[in-house]
This record gives sequence, C-alpha cells and structure tokens, in this order.
Amino acid sequence: MPKLDGFEVLELLERDLAVIFVTAYDQHALRASRCTRPTICSSRLRPSGSRRRWHTRASASASRDGVGRAARADARPDRAPADRILVRDQAKVHVLGVEQLDYVEAQDDYVCIHAAGQRYLKAQTLADIEESLDPKRFVRIHRSYLLNIDRLQRLEPYAKDSRMAILKDGRELPVSRAGYTRLRELMG
Repeated sequence: MPKLDGFEVLELLERDLAVIFVTAYDQHALRASRCTRPTICSSRLRPSGSRRRWHTRASASASRDGVGRAARADARPDRAPADRILVRDQAKVHVLGVEQLDYVEAQDDYVCIHAAGQRYLKAQTLADIEESLDPKRFVRIHRSYLLNIDRLQRLEPYAKDSRMAILKDGRELPVSRAGYTRLRELMG
C-alpha cells in the first residue's frame, strides 16, 4: 500500500469491526495476533480452513507468555523499524515522522508523544511504541520515558543513583539507573 500499511489503516478504523488478516510472513501474523480486537491469523488461509487459528482478546493476551515474547523477539530483527507514527485526533490523523519525535511519555493507558513542539495523546503502551522504533535511535531512559537520543544535549547527576537528561530545547527528563546503563551501552 503506497501511503499506509494494513496495520496503520486498522488503527484508524472504528473499534467494533471484525478483521481478517492474511499474510505470508510470520512476523506479520505475530503482530496481528497482538491486536486487541478479535482476529483470524494465518500464514496461508486455505479454503478448507484447516490452518486457521482464531485469536480473541483472551488468546491474544495468552500469547504474551514467555513463548510469545521469544517468538516476537526472534521476529523483531526481520521487521524494519517504523518510520512514522499515526495519531488519531477525532476526525484528523496526524502522521509523525520518527525524526520529529523528541520523546514519548507514558500516561496510564496512553502515551504522550512530544514532537516538534507539539504534544499528541495516543491510546497505546510505551512498550508497543518502543518495540516499533529503532533501538539505535530511541532508548528507554526511565519506566515512563522513551528518548530520541538525537535530542539529548547532556546528562547531569540528580540524586545518588539517578540522573537528569537535559534535551537540546532545555526540557529535563529523569533517567533511572537502568536507563543510564542503556544510554551508556547505546552511546558507547
């Protein structure tokens, strides 16, 4: 599809529709199985239906066990990082290029995306956003913050075991011990 892929179109549709995914790629079937709406996933949908697998909300959450995480981790290198994020705002759809993102902040069941001086609220988890973005450009610096490292100006000590990330526009974000370790690994 030239403008949006099937998952982006799905994001924009009303939530009460049933959807059938048909794909020849395992990584797309895994992604489809994580959708929160009832889905049918199959790498080859045969007329006889012998290879169909029905996924509902219960089975989608059941696939989040250790086996499901391992399978997604194995599929991740094959999937290219997202180059844009869609945010639906009533009738409008904002298409944000990842190069515009400053940082993403978790807010309960939503994320607040800070990009180009604007804030966008999206019903998605921080973990889902993190998984879709390039891990060489975006790092989880805190349980509630995902940072575009291109926006980082400096790190300053804040408390005994924590630091503060100072962005190029002067904003300050907390950095946990684990986040600092991830930053150091990424920046070499």
